[in-house]
Amino acid sequence: MAKKIKTKIKLQISGGQANPAPPVGPALGQHGLNIAAFCKEFNDRTKDQMGDVIPVEITVYEDRSYDFVLKTSPASELIKKAAGIKKGSGKPLTEKIGSITDAQLTEIAEKKMSDLSAHNIEAAKKIIAGTARQMGVEIK
Repeated sequence: MAKKIKTKIKLQISGGQANPAPPVGPALGQHGLNIAAFCKEFNDRTKDQMGDVIPVEITVYEDRSYDFVLKTSPASELIKKAAGIKKGSGKPLTEKIGSITDAQLTEIAEKKMSDLSAHNIEAAKKIIAGTARQMGVEIK
């Protein structure tokens, strides 16, 4: 018989750096999960993505067991990394703060493909380019 799902928790945690401090501890603690065990498992599975922000979806069951699925980093994080910037522009329409190449755009689109609603790589590139524009990053 399938386990009954109690709730789903969505968090964004830096790869290889989950710890019991907020937001992780309180989010898991209120559902009675073993926080230390989750942190250890998450860190083991993300040690090769150290420092990248990894969205994680945790499914909590009635018997206090859980499963979790790792998603790909948010597009904005991948764009910031490719452009070598710390954060997006406060005025993206007038202040351009960086640029990425078409090749970098394609690479990000390929990485995000599984999480996007796009049917092909061209559509995925348009979605990512839109995110870049909103951040004040140009595509060259």
